[in-house]
Amino acid sequence: MHHGSATIAPAPTPAPAPQHMQALRKANEVRLARAELKRHVGDGAVSVNEVILQCPWEAASMTVVELLLSQRRWGITRCSKFLAQNGMPEAKTIGAMTQRQRLALAEAMPSN
Repeated sequence: MHHGSATIAPAPTPAPAPQHMQALRKANEVRLARAELKRHVGDGAVSVNEVILQCPWEAASMTVVELLLSQRRWGITRCSKFLAQNGMPEAKTIGAMTQRQRLALAEAMPSN
């Protein structure tokens, strides 16, 4: 017989999710947050200027065109003209804009 104290192995900790699952979860989180932001812009609860100037995390990788299109009465033609008049490439992301670009674009936004 064994009179010493028996040791019990600790329960194994769950392994972290595989990297691709973490990436999918993060992408879905961003997609849902971005969709909500677009809805708020579309219904007027949040202005495009607020998003451009504050650059919330969910908008950082969004293109300026994508943001402008989420407004009512803004189609691709109006967005393209507006960006061309203000020297902003259509593929520019909100997070990549400089402070000067943010201020200039916000100032140029027509008030609806």
